[in-house]
Amino acid sequence: MDVGCGPGTVTLALAPLFAEVVGVDPDADMLTEAGQQAIRRGVANARWCLARAEELPAGLGRFRAVVFANSFHWTDRDRVAATVFEMLTPGGAFVHLSEVKDRSGESAVLPLPPSASYPAPPYAQVHELTRRYLGPVRRAGQGTLPDGTPDREDLVLARAGFENFQRHVVAAGQLLQRDADDVVAWVFSRSVSAPHLFGDDVADFERDLRALPRQASPDNRFTECLPATEIMTWRTPRVQP
Repeated sequence: MDVGCGPGTVTLALAPLFAEVVGVDPDADMLTEAGQQAIRRGVANARWCLARAEELPAGLGRFRAVVFANSFHWTDRDRVAATVFEMLTPGGAFVHLSEVKDRSGESAVLPLPPSASYPAPPYAQVHELTRRYLGPVRRAGQGTLPDGTPDREDLVLARAGFENFQRHVVAAGQLLQRDADDVVAWVFSRSVSAPHLFGDDVADFERDLRALPRQASPDNRFTECLPATEIMTWRTPRVQP
């Protein structure tokens, strides 16, 4: 099960590894887009649940793994961790995927190599545009995070009964080709800039958002150098024979 920002990306990537995958998100538009992606990719073993993490277990059953895609820190962590512990089978994995942050708490922006075919996406301008519409205080789903996101997930998960922590880092530097639609989809997939946050201004925001890629690249094509990603896992105790 994937609980996170833009459930389609991670859920569909995991689909070949499991008999069934479930994507959970509180935004109906995100789930609609995820379902359309599943159809385009021919993924038949994915289903979708409209819910907040705090509303789990939501009758979804038990799982071998529950994955939070850069999202656990947005939740009521103690409550959600305790619920997920009960949803996992013995030895099941709680997984949190996150980009490796710099000292300021932001994802590191990596320079493109000279061989890059297109310019980088205009993420700095996207962030500024989002602040113009939503204000300087960072949004987090239905709420705000004036003091940033909390840390010490290790203590939260230990209190819930998880053990056997492991951390894996996927190195930075992979180059991906993006287009304007990819940039827009990325913006709306984030909890800090989900469509519902803009209310009646969402159409105006998307119009202004789509103007940024056109200004940055006449071809509407971009190259992105991916930052490092950390994969943190905790497990439930295994039943002894």
